[in-house]
Amino acid sequence: MTHEEKALQAFQNGANCAQAVVLAYCSELGMDEKTACRLASSFGGGIGRLREVCGAVSGMMMVYGLLRGYDDLQDPEAKKAHYANVQALASRFREENGSIICRELLDLHKDENSDPNPTPRDAKFFHSRPCMGFVQCAARILDDALNAK
Repeated sequence: MTHEEKALQAFQNGANCAQAVVLAYCSELGMDEKTACRLASSFGGGIGRLREVCGAVSGMMMVYGLLRGYDDLQDPEAKKAHYANVQALASRFREENGSIICRELLDLHKDENSDPNPTPRDAKFFHSRPCMGFVQCAARILDDALNAK
């Protein structure tokens, strides 16, 4: 199963958008699913349904950081290179989807639908929300970036 398929399956099984992307990479991360779910749990719905940065993008960045991030706090060049790669990932997602901001991707007005109550995952939700495509897109972009090096 591809990372795109794993992310989609996790989302369809109830994971938020960030969790879906992180869960798709558990084996590469050496991380159990419970830890992955907890790590990404705050980022669904554009960070706790605040509708800010798309959770799929946040999940993509978490995985990228865990696999390719810098850890030498005294190496500004590593930080600069990492940030350039992060910006490239975000730029590609934006190019393909029009934004990296949840409310813009969902065509919501500021503060609209930002209450903490999750939307029930029913047929209407899956039919009306483009989020499944976003988690697949994030996984595909991430795979491309990870396979390029």
